[in-house]
Amino acid sequence: MKKEIKQEKVFKNFQEFYPFYLSEHSNITNRRLHYIGTTLSILLQLIIIFLGHYQFIPFVFLSGYIFPWIGHFFFEKNKPASFKYPVLSLMGDIKMWYQMSTNQIKW
Repeated sequence: MKKEIKQEKVFKNFQEFYPFYLSEHSNITNRRLHYIGTTLSILLQLIIIFLGHYQFIPFVFLSGYIFPWIGHFFFEKNKPASFKYPVLSLMGDIKMWYQMSTNQIKW
């Protein structure tokens, strides 16, 4: 019996990727957890830069990933897109955060 090989989607650009990204974030709790994680990450970056305590940079990544991963594994029930598309996913996180902040996306 042959094992079927799953073809991975190749995105040409961010505009092509973003609809896929949003489809992976349809659960409102997942989106809210992404918003919390991204907000904390931004605030921590600003505080670390302002105070010059660069040894705390790992907490920027921890806050930026732990909340979204909880959202994906427990609420959305899928794997984070950042596992396959790290740069595009970061761009998606920032755009979705902005759109949620400006009420373009429900949260």
